[in-house]
Amino acid sequence: MKKFFFLLAITYAIVFVINTTWITLNLYLWTTEGIDLVLSGSQEGLFENIYYSVYFKWIIFVNIIWSIALVTFMLRQKHFKTNPEQHFLKHNPIEKPKICVTIAAYNEENSIEKVINDFKNQKFVESIIVVDNKSTDQTVFLAEKCGAIVIKQKKNMGFGHSYAIGLQESLKQNANIIVTAEADGTNNAYDLDKMIPYLANSDMVVGSRQIQIFTQKGNQNTIMHVWGNFFLAKLIQFKYFSLHHFGIINLSDVGCLFRVIRKDALEELVDKFIDPKSGDAIGGPAFPLYLTMRAIEKDLKIVEIPLTFNKRVGESKTNSNKKIPGIVYGLKFLKFILLY
Repeated sequence: MKKFFFLLAITYAIVFVINTTWITLNLYLWTTEGIDLVLSGSQEGLFENIYYSVYFKWIIFVNIIWSIALVTFMLRQKHFKTNPEQHFLKHNPIEKPKICVTIAAYNEENSIEKVINDFKNQKFVESIIVVDNKSTDQTVFLAEKCGAIVIKQKKNMGFGHSYAIGLQESLKQNANIIVTAEADGTNNAYDLDKMIPYLANSDMVVGSRQIQIFTQKGNQNTIMHVWGNFFLAKLIQFKYFSLHHFGIINLSDVGCLFRVIRKDALEELVDKFIDPKSGDAIGGPAFPLYLTMRAIEKDLKIVEIPLTFNKRVGESKTNSNKKIPGIVYGLKFLKFILLY
């Protein structure tokens, strides 16, 4: 099914280009020659040949074949995730929440102290783990000063690897809820108050930064980020589409790392966080996507809720808030979704 999905996605892009070109040519003919010519085909020429020639027949043929492939994919997915015990309402509240917060950091001396203290001041937070990615500033000193458990990487292994290590370490703590959050001040610790209650009916609560009234002016959610995230989120939804449970997961933001996970659910995921060949986290910068997709494949219940989103403190270390690096990151995410 993974190969089928990959081919379906690639051919969709081709069909989209073909249909867009076709529509553009017809609109051009309409505006220059008139609608009567488009409908009647009474005049020979380039557009006449395109509209009534074998090319048009091939366009229709390609669309029919792709539609059949789409329906086939959907029908083959009809038994995906249909266990009522897994995917209907189940109320299982955590009576005595104990939270461990995992944060990855690289040169975040301007924000790390406030981030740690904000989480420490939230009820039920028992421990905070900071995985330092070989920072060259005061990040480690400030994190230790605030009482966080600091894991010092020997070299900068990247964003995904740090969170993978942090999540593995979090399972050793006296906690039944694991939280992942950013070190740059974009997340608000008080959002935990609305995230935790959802764990009574789910295994993982994922944040969404797509609601504008919940975002601080000047944040890095550009139009490119908003629509790119939305497109990739819907692509994941389609990959795990089910005729029986269309709403099994509803995503709008694939890149948000602020999430809460039940400890027993995380234990089902953590065994395949690190690629044994490369030593890096699976997905690399796309680790948040991997975390969500693996959770879906493990039959875990996931819900996405809107969260607040602040302007970043300091500069982005990945430059993903800029156009070209942002596009590159988006293409990496797209590649991961298609090939995973």
